Amino acid sequence: MSMLRILTATALVAAFAASAAHAQQAQRLAGTIEKVEGSTIVGKARDGSAVTIKVPDNVVVTAVFKATVADIKPGAYIGSGATPQADGSQKAVEVHIFAESMRGQGDGHRPDWYGAPNGTMTNGAVEPTGTVSTVGSGGEPSFVVKYKEGEKRIVVPANAHIVRYEVGSKDDLKAGAPFAIQAAAKQADGTFTTPRINVGKDGGRPF
Repeated sequence: MSMLRILTATALVAAFAASAAHAQQAQRLAGTIEKVEGSTIVGKARDGSAVTIKVPDNVVVTAVFKATVADIKPGAYIGSGATPQADGSQKAVEVHIFAESMRGQGDGHRPDWYGAPNGTMTNGAVEPTGTVSTVGSGGEPSFVVKYKEGEKRIVVPANAHIVRYEVGSKDDLKAGAPFAIQAAAKQADGTFTTPRINVGKDGGRPF
């Protein structure tokens, strides 16, 4: 084998190892902010453990507000973590009403949502027909969500957790605010870094 091929193979192995290591270190974090010092957030995770998170100056902050079924408007772009039903519909555990700037994010239906046994995640636009009651769903409101490759009917029970998103800023990162991070990278010193964070406002609780 030529030296060039050996070096190329070695580089590929190293790149794969680095990628795998990063994937193993990235994890979800959620809890409450205790204090903010510059670009460092000190918080308490939901299990009570202390966490330190470092964010860049251009961190993407998404403000999360409480919402209801009435806030799910025709044409809105939403995401729903749900469980599949026998009739093919999806029973929502949570519904995210995305900000307009987030339209198209994660578009599609995936059978790999972590929030419930056999959970699914569906991201798409609410059909113009809006919210209706469906036969066989106990009168629970439902709506059709369309994505590039198809559509799903989402049934929303009374206990579903519904929130809406707005573009936030670093000013929203305050002591006492709940936060959630989908992919925090753990560093060698035990701290975490992330380029984006969701933070609750006015009683909203991020997932």
